[in-house]
Amino acid sequence: MTHSPGLPRALLEAGINGMRKVAAPSGERRPVILVRSSPWKAGSEQTPWHDVFDMDNGHVRYFGDHKATTTVEPGKTIGNAALLDAFVGHQGHTPEERAGAVPLLLFRAVSRSGKVKGHVEFCGLGIIERAERLVQWGGSDHTTFTNYVYDIALLDLTDEDDKVSWEWIDSRRNTDLCDAETLALAPRAWREWVKNGSSELPRLRRRVARAKVTKVPEQRPKPGTSEAKDLELIYKYFDGRKHDFEAVASAVAARVLRGAGKSYVEGWLTQRSGDGGADFVGRLDIGSGLAGTSLVVLGQAKCVRLDHVVSADQIARVVARLRRGWIGVYVTTGAYSVPAQTEMVEDQYPIVLVNGLDLARELRSMARDDHGGDLEACIEHILRVRETAVTNRRPEEILLE
Repeated sequence: MTHSPGLPRALLEAGINGMRKVAAPSGERRPVILVRSSPWKAGSEQTPWHDVFDMDNGHVRYFGDHKATTTVEPGKTIGNAALLDAFVGHQGHTPEERAGAVPLLLFRAVSRSGKVKGHVEFCGLGIIERAERLVQWGGSDHTTFTNYVYDIALLDLTDEDDKVSWEWIDSRRNTDLCDAETLALAPRAWREWVKNGSSELPRLRRRVARAKVTKVPEQRPKPGTSEAKDLELIYKYFDGRKHDFEAVASAVAARVLRGAGKSYVEGWLTQRSGDGGADFVGRLDIGSGLAGTSLVVLGQAKCVRLDHVVSADQIARVVARLRRGWIGVYVTTGAYSVPAQTEMVEDQYPIVLVNGLDLARELRSMARDDHGGDLEACIEHILRVRETAVTNRRPEEILLE
């Protein structure tokens, strides 16, 4: 993965592996620093510190290579010297200064087949936010010693499928290329950081939640497509009769959950007033017999303008109704805001979101399966089947059926 024909191989034997600097047209440049952490050594005499890798929130706290037995100054060890030098570049005030900054590629030792040695996983591309000098305790004599600790921001590599092209590092090793020319192969987040600086790090930081979020335009059909026409028909059909939309939302929720390979039982629609934040009720059965369980499904249906965006507060109101062993389903003709989705992922809300584009696709699929492709006939059939299924029963009663 890191082979560069005609160039010395990249090393990962030490904890901090700074590649030799090259003389480039823009000035002296270090191509990369490869950082390795070995959790299985943490707390030992050899490695008395405990590195922290918070991959979900894009933060690494990494300890330098000064030890109780080291005789040189803390900032003069090979690893600390390389990282402190990198830190200066990462604090660059201009795009030109940041273009020459050295990228950190972070790795972590992992176990394979019961063996703790010999395998590492790539953890991301990092920028040092803070470098702190601190006193640690350890060594064979259990004495104190001074070291450095680095807070490193992992950048979002979603656009690159969580990968970094080694061609970028090779370009940084090329003595004929200036710093600006090497940026062509850099990940998007790195290029944006070079352009705008550290104020952009909160937006550019790796967040697992961000990878699970769908942007608002991607939740809507493209103008002029058959899906856009279907969604427009659905919205106009229920304009002025929004309560009837709940039957369609219930049918679509059932199709979505069954399509995931689960056994779903449709329950009933709630009455128009006093529904307590739920428009329909269902049951999700998982497993069978003693190896099975059932979950109450609480559904919310919102037929809103096609340009409407559902907020985090609206989803939170549904979540507030959920009890242990319940999940939620929210079906809308609109879209879900990015903050709403992010909050749902980070707080692990047990709720399924069906946006306008998915709604149109599911109803069109139902129309093709049972009504010869007639979408309006499909909607009318759903309403006829569900017209008497309105009750004020408590949601938990679905578990008795």
